[in-house]
Amino acid sequence: MTFLTISPLRKYLPAFFAAAPCARHKLTIGIFIHGLVVLLLLVPGLPVSAATYDRPDNPGDSLISDELADELYTTAKHEDTLLDIARNFDMGQIEILLLNPDVDRWLPGQGTRVRLSNLRLLPDSPRQGLTLNLPEYRMYYFPVPQAGEKPVVKTFPMSIGRVDWQTPLGQTRVIRKVRNPTWTPPASIRAEHAAKGDILPAVWPAGPDNPLGLFAMYLDIPGYLIHSTNKPFGVGMRVSHGCIRMYPEDIEKLFPEIKVGTPVYIVNQPIKVGWHQDTLYIEIHPTLAETESEDENGTVPELTEERYMASLELALKLIERANNRQMPVIDGEALKKALQLHNGIPAAIYKRPTTSQDAPESP
Repeated sequence: MTFLTISPLRKYLPAFFAAAPCARHKLTIGIFIHGLVVLLLLVPGLPVSAATYDRPDNPGDSLISDELADELYTTAKHEDTLLDIARNFDMGQIEILLLNPDVDRWLPGQGTRVRLSNLRLLPDSPRQGLTLNLPEYRMYYFPVPQAGEKPVVKTFPMSIGRVDWQTPLGQTRVIRKVRNPTWTPPASIRAEHAAKGDILPAVWPAGPDNPLGLFAMYLDIPGYLIHSTNKPFGVGMRVSHGCIRMYPEDIEKLFPEIKVGTPVYIVNQPIKVGWHQDTLYIEIHPTLAETESEDENGTVPELTEERYMASLELALKLIERANNRQMPVIDGEALKKALQLHNGIPAAIYKRPTTSQDAPESP
């Protein structure tokens, strides 16, 4: 069974949204949709669309979310692993493990509730092209809206480079796109595999077994690509030789939308701070230093006191910067909990006080 987010439901209900001329009708429709979501819990096997969110109406805001869903869960079937569920809901492996620390990765069990991601803060980067936030294992694509369209952002999980093959930071661009690419392994990678008894061909032919998959986008950094993979369960981990890997079904959707010349921003933002209207949120992920020991077994980073204090220091700096260089009176317990969980779920930590202009008039 699966919970469905509101965004995929919109395409099935155009008449209801078109027939909402006033706030009361919109509220009625909202209640109807919420009930429909509950009803759909009883319908197994419904497809889940890619994560596409409306961009915030206020350019200064950063929170993107599914409507009418503070927390989102699905229910595991007998044959599910957490990795199956992660892929079905377009999440990465470490992401779903951090959200469900008490659920067995390989045997969640029939009927187990599994938490999903449905709330995010946009990275602190230009809202154009692609942004790849390495510690989040996630990319954000900002398509140029057509006339009359509401701007959206599309987000996908990704794999990044191992500690000894780190993905570089900085601004670059897409310089070439190839369908059904061949792969010419560098000498260093061939030597690494040969040391393990795995002899790679000089040129790997195109096809579904190719490590690049069926789609590849070359960056203006020699040797670095965004590509598909023949090992999809590694998505959302530090397992590549520096390239960015995506689920095959995700890059198949993204590939035709990306033009040569699209800007790409590769950032390292384990902590993101941003507004939603008058509320300030913080979103915390393990730092790249915390994931240095990660391998293909998907080691979940442990939070040490030293790392906690380093994250706290960075968080306070970002909070102050987000509030016009002034430290607000924040919810200390909410910040502490977010730092301890470091599971990528945005937490509200401060609300701007109501000004006298906003306050209701006395009767």
